[in-house]
Amino acid sequence: MTDHPELHPAEAYTVRLPDRPRPIVIIGTGGIVKDAHLPAYRKAGYPVWGLVNRTVARAQALADEYGIENVFGTVAEAVAQAPADAVYDIALMPEQYLDALGALPDGAPVLIQKPLGHTLEQGVELRDLCRRKGLIAAVNTQLRFAPYVEQARRLIAEGAIGEVYDMEVRVSVDTPWHLFPHVFGLERLEINMHSVHYLDLVRSFFGDPDSVSAVTVRHPAKDDVANTRSTILLRYRDRPLRVTVSTNHDHAFGPAHEESFIKWEGTEGAIRAQMGLLLDYPEGGPDALEIVRLADKAAGWQAVPFEGSWFPDAFIGSMGAVQRFAEGSVPTLPTSVDDVLHTMAVVEAAYASQEREGVPVTVPEEAEAR
Repeated sequence: MTDHPELHPAEAYTVRLPDRPRPIVIIGTGGIVKDAHLPAYRKAGYPVWGLVNRTVARAQALADEYGIENVFGTVAEAVAQAPADAVYDIALMPEQYLDALGALPDGAPVLIQKPLGHTLEQGVELRDLCRRKGLIAAVNTQLRFAPYVEQARRLIAEGAIGEVYDMEVRVSVDTPWHLFPHVFGLERLEINMHSVHYLDLVRSFFGDPDSVSAVTVRHPAKDDVANTRSTILLRYRDRPLRVTVSTNHDHAFGPAHEESFIKWEGTEGAIRAQMGLLLDYPEGGPDALEIVRLADKAAGWQAVPFEGSWFPDAFIGSMGAVQRFAEGSVPTLPTSVDDVLHTMAVVEAAYASQEREGVPVTVPEEAEAR
């Protein structure tokens, strides 16, 4: 079997707790912090030292619920009192990242919420700031650490399905955009705020694609949100590999035919992971991970055991990767700002492909009779 990147996953993808968990300062206290960050850190036993939010009362309510002692209205106030070894967890909107990063101590470990800016240009600006300040900076592309992805990554690296020649992500659900009021008015929505997870996940397996083709469109009756349906093709020039990401957030016709899965097919078998979180969001449906082997095809698809779900468990892994790299217990940080900037380049290429509208179809005229 050809030696491909997916056969050599980074050590940080094997989710383990850091040897010495560092105190965490969370900047921002929106829904993602309440629903994922804080439940994950409580489950892992990560110490949350403080919360920062310009609406202090909102932060204080979460602090009271989770027993967090310190609450601040500004990043500068938190930095002035935080422990020297604190890890900063930025859970803001992309337009607020620069100011927050600029207020951090030079050299600090930091986990930045995805996406890394609204555009590639903004991503470059953020990367350059992190470099100037010497920050140990990662992006919270946490789907890489979802428990079913972790198990699929292990199986693929072990050669359980042979050489992977196809990866498909398909999402067809009714997304309740009213739960995310910050997306209203954005010029870019679906790829930048949602499919970025899948593009990043693909890169974490196969590396950077050589080219991208995409169609992304809005719903004709939803003038308040931008593009909500996308089809993205990633091309790997030197491999017989097909990668497709297909998302439809406008499937409002009931749960009978909703879909939310990742599938890898290989020369010796296939793996399918159901992302239950997106089915009937935010309540969610069941997760599942299955494998089928051609050598035992009659046995059909077999369940693969795993523990946890995307929310909140993947956030344990993304924070753990930063802390483990900062303490030196893993040699690389696969979700570093430098790496995830490549994901933003894929996002940018997808939007550029949409703007170019593909290859025009031309039908030759009938040749004139001689």
